[in-house]
Amino acid sequence: MSDCYLPRLGGIEVQVADLVRMQRESGHEVELATATRGEALPGVHRIVARVPFDLPVHPAGVRHLTRRLAGSRPDVVHVHTGAVSPFAWQGVRAAVRLGLPCVVTVHSMWDPVTRALYRLLGTAYGWQRWGLVATTVSNAAAVPIRAVAGPRVPVHVVSNGLDLSGWRRFPAESGPDDRGEVHVVAVGRLAPRKHPVRLLKLLELARSRVPAEIALRATVVGDGPARASMERYLARHGMTGWVSLPGRHTREQIAKVLESADVFVAPAPRESFGIAALEARAAGLPVVARSQSGVADFVSDGTEGLLGPDVNALADAVARLSVDRELRERITRHNRATPPAAGSWPAVLAGFDRAYAEAAARPPARPN
Repeated sequence: MSDCYLPRLGGIEVQVADLVRMQRESGHEVELATATRGEALPGVHRIVARVPFDLPVHPAGVRHLTRRLAGSRPDVVHVHTGAVSPFAWQGVRAAVRLGLPCVVTVHSMWDPVTRALYRLLGTAYGWQRWGLVATTVSNAAAVPIRAVAGPRVPVHVVSNGLDLSGWRRFPAESGPDDRGEVHVVAVGRLAPRKHPVRLLKLLELARSRVPAEIALRATVVGDGPARASMERYLARHGMTGWVSLPGRHTREQIAKVLESADVFVAPAPRESFGIAALEARAAGLPVVARSQSGVADFVSDGTEGLLGPDVNALADAVARLSVDRELRERITRHNRATPPAAGSWPAVLAGFDRAYAEAAARPPARPN
C-alpha cells in the first residue's frame, strides 16, 4: 500500500513500482492499493476520492481497504509511508483490524515535528502495540524512528533497490586539468525541503576558497518550486557565469552529465537515503554529503567521498577536492574499481522477506 504511485513521479513512487516488479519476477504474487489516480494496471487497485488537487487521500480509506484485504487475505501487508501518509496508515489500521501481518517501510527522515506527531498518535492510538515490523532505508533514518517507536517495534534497515549497472560507464581517462576546469554536479528536485538555495551558498563559499587559477563550473540538475528563488540568487551573487540550472533531465542525460563531472554534492541535511548520490557513487564520482544523512551508509569519509556536518564543512570539502587532484583521483579510482554494496536488489528482496517472516511470527494485535 502506498499513498502515491505511478503516474506520479517521485522517489517513493518509483521505488515502490520497482519493488512490485522485482518481487513479481522473484515469484511473489503482489497486489498494490493506492490513492493515486491513473490508468488501470494489472494488480493495482486505485482507491480514489474526489478531493482538491487530486491529493492521494481518501476519507473512507479504512473501510475500503478493510474490505479489500478481507477479500484477498494476503500473507503480509507491506505499507510504504513518507513523513505523513494518511492513506498508508489507514492501510495499517485495516491490516491490524483483520489480524494480518504488517510491515511498514518509512522512506523519509523524521524531523522533530514529525517525531512529535507520531508520539501524539502513539498516545492517542497506541500504534506501537499493534505488532508492526518497521523498515527504513538507512541507519540515519532509523535513529529517530526507533526513538519514537520504542522496544515493541523492531526497526530494520533495508536500503532502496537500484539497478546501478547503467551508471557504471566511465569516460576515457582524462584529468580535470586537461579540460581546464573542475566540474561540480548536484541532482535533485528543487524543492524547499531539499534546501537548494543553501546548495548555491555552498558553491559560492567553495568558489571563494579555491584559487582563482582553478576554473570551477557547477551544474544543478532538476526542477521544482524553488527554481525561481535559485535563479534570483545566482543573478544577485554574480554566479550565472559558472553555475547552470539546466532543468529536469532524463536518466540518460544525467548519466552524460556525470561522465563530465569531477565531484558530486548531496547537501540535503535530512536525506533519508540519497538515490542520486548512490548513482553518482556508482558512476565513480567522489561524493560530498552530510555526515548525518543516509548517504553516510555508502560513503565513508575519505574513501568514497568527503562528509561534513554543515554547509561550511561541505564547502571546505568541495574546495579541497577541487584543489587536491591527487585526492580526487584516488577516490575516483576506488569508486570505479569497487561497485557499491548498497542498492543490490537481491539484498533488498532478502531483507524484506526477513521482515515479512518476522511480522508473520508476531502475535496479532488490534488497534484501539
